Amino acid sequence: MTPLPSRLPARTAAVLATACAASLLAACAYQRPAPQSYPPPAVYQGSTAPQAPATAEYGRVSQIEWLPGSPRAQTTGGGAILGAVVGGLIGNQIGRGSGRAAATAVGAVGGAVAGNAIEERNQSAQGAYRLSIQLDRGGYRLYDVPSVGDLRVGDRVRVVNGQISRY
Repeated sequence: MTPLPSRLPARTAAVLATACAASLLAACAYQRPAPQSYPPPAVYQGSTAPQAPATAEYGRVSQIEWLPGSPRAQTTGGGAILGAVVGGLIGNQIGRGSGRAAATAVGAVGGAVAGNAIEERNQSAQGAYRLSIQLDRGGYRLYDVPSVGDLRVGDRVRVVNGQISRY
């Protein structure tokens, strides 16, 4: 067996550190929430029989409207910190001596600004859907939900305790 080298070459270590930092920054990307299941599972209380279901309302989905999130989302600072680390690592690979120090500082500042902007964009992308349901017995109901799942305009639905399911 040959002994392992005691130290990785500097360029290999830099490439590995940059790849690791880039993958951490990618974790800040917006993740769409998973669709909710319709209808929800039955609810049982203790060892008694299940509760009698509430009165169901029936109707059709007449409109689905996207409600955007807040126009100016509040950031946690995590994107800026992660961006500064990644930018500093990338900037550190440029130049020598005082030029390397300047490139590291510029990379850190630029990464912090970019990371903060990415985090803000991802948080402002969150919103909700407003479902308008025209009831069979007359009238409308409006429901704000995080995901419409597989519901489309014109679908017959049943509403029980605010839970919407295709009918």
